[in-house]
Amino acid sequence: MNKTWQGYLRKDGRKGIRNAVAVAYLVECAHFVADKIVRPFDDEEVHLIGFPGCFPNAYAQTMMEKLCTHPNVGAVLLVSLGCESFNRRRLSEVIEASGRPVETLVIQRNGGTAATIKSGRDFVRAALEEIADVPKVEMGVSDLVVGTICGGSDGTSGISGNPAAGRAFDRLVAEGAACIFEETGELIGCEHLMAERAITPELGELIKQSVDKAAAYYAALGYGSFAAGNATGGLSTIEEKSLGAYVKSGEAPISGILKPGDTPPKGGLYLMDVVPDGPVRFGFPNIADNAEITEMIASGAHLTLFVTGRGSVVGSAIAPVIKICANPETYRSLEADMDVNAGAIVDGHMSIDGVADEIFELIQDVAGGETTKSEAIGHREFILTYKSFEPIGPACLPVT
Repeated sequence: MNKTWQGYLRKDGRKGIRNAVAVAYLVECAHFVADKIVRPFDDEEVHLIGFPGCFPNAYAQTMMEKLCTHPNVGAVLLVSLGCESFNRRRLSEVIEASGRPVETLVIQRNGGTAATIKSGRDFVRAALEEIADVPKVEMGVSDLVVGTICGGSDGTSGISGNPAAGRAFDRLVAEGAACIFEETGELIGCEHLMAERAITPELGELIKQSVDKAAAYYAALGYGSFAAGNATGGLSTIEEKSLGAYVKSGEAPISGILKPGDTPPKGGLYLMDVVPDGPVRFGFPNIADNAEITEMIASGAHLTLFVTGRGSVVGSAIAPVIKICANPETYRSLEADMDVNAGAIVDGHMSIDGVADEIFELIQDVAGGETTKSEAIGHREFILTYKSFEPIGPACLPVT
């Protein structure tokens, strides 16, 4: 059953399902101060994000601009040391142009640590009061952008959690939502299957090329996207892991390729290419699952489905994470951290469609304000590192 709920209408016209104040540090040297600013607000929607690097990076700049103007974000505090290379003025201008309240505190100019923490907390209190009056707007499934990842995968992920997430994706796409799946480094061997689902031949060829790029990138690193924990959990090869990961995309036609920070132009299913362009420059494409979650949020994901077999417990800043546990033994051990027991499929207690229905209903409930397990516990992980991408071409988004 499709539901409607009250979301938050931003001045730029976007609709959010949360109303958060983001406190963003612009270099690791400002991380401590930003963290201290946030701590008194643990029970409120005040989220810590940031970029640790001192050297400039166009990808990081774009990501921070997209994250700070995400529809779930109502106001932003920028915390700068003062001598880092991050273009804080441009970031502030982008946020201000979106209609969101924004303040920049420069520690070197603001009297140091204690004075900046005090000023920051004063801004956060005022911002929470100000955004409490943000206009509400009716939202439905067709307004949503939903991402999906899998992490801590094991032998159950590809037969329970991922297929159920895929069928939930099929329902979302049919109802007009935009759905994003990733990552090309864990889809090696599935490129021909995805190409057949592309809505144009040109897009199908680009999908193949994106997977080829991922294979070459990991080959240069000398290490594929296959962790020791995957093997302990019963997976034998990256190809087997890829087939399991692939099914979380469902069966809908693939409408386009996105790179981190690109937003879907309309409803449909999109593949996110998270592997950097060009030669290996900054190491592994994503050092942990939260890096991928952050990238999908930067592309507008209101929430993320996270399928796990071994049992990841993370959440995320800015957007809720719904954790789908594929393994029944893991679910029994980590029930307080898991939102959906897809392991019931393995136990024979539920069908894939039954769990997909549960996921679809929960997505709407969470969009309407129900907290996920990770939100209730207080998980707000966030990672942003260096990368480099070329802009996507028009053939990547033939639906525009």
